[in-house]
Amino acid sequence: MALNKNGIFSIASLILTIIGIILIILGILKYTEYAIGFSFVGIGFICIGWAFTALKGRV
Repeated sequence: MALNKNGIFSIASLILTIIGIILIILGILKYTEYAIGFSFVGIGFICIGWAFTALKGRV
């Protein structure tokens, strides 16, 4: 299975979105005193994944 650029961008955006969601949930459930920081970093990961999705057909 050979991956082209679009496939790599799809997998990377999926992984980044999953990591972002995990960070947000981890901040809310386990580290409540640092929930704001975990949420900002998680939102950042989700935004980068969204940018990869936008780049999927253009690069």
